[in-house]
Amino acid sequence: MFFKKKNKIIENKLYSKILFLSRNKLFYKELNLADTFNNRITLIFIHISFLFIKLKEQKNNVDYKQFNQKMFDFVFNKIDENMRELGYGDTKVNKDMKLLIKRFYNILINTEMYKNNDTKKKVNFLSTYLDKISLDKNINITGLVDYFNKYQAFCFDLSPDSVLKGNFNFNYKQRL
Repeated sequence: MFFKKKNKIIENKLYSKILFLSRNKLFYKELNLADTFNNRITLIFIHISFLFIKLKEQKNNVDYKQFNQKMFDFVFNKIDENMRELGYGDTKVNKDMKLLIKRFYNILINTEMYKNNDTKKKVNFLSTYLDKISLDKNINITGLVDYFNKYQAFCFDLSPDSVLKGNFNFNYKQRL
């Protein structure tokens, strides 16, 4: 029982950090992303995908695999709760959750290849999942690519245990 409760605390801590990163004013004020439900979910998915990929390196360790699954379940339960709080009904939530899970896996696959992609492919990847409102709003896509380049490098420098414990603080420094 205690172990289960401790895991929930760790999952919540990591989720809170991901949520904090995804709600950074930088995305909406300086990079001109539209503050929409879709963009917030996309940013959460991209942030967590890099951490999942980091833990995937530890493929022989069962604890990391289990943590990825628990974290996946935790994130999607939180999204489900938020959609219901917004007043979405069961049918809409179930339909949207299927689409969101599919989107998450597509983002996860793309983030696995992110490091090896050139800037054009990174721009295409990010543009694919952002709201069209953002794309019409002249977002600073090169700034977004720079952010995720640095975030990806940061994640890959983390120790797997610090990811599991939610002990990381990413501070983005923009190029001038």
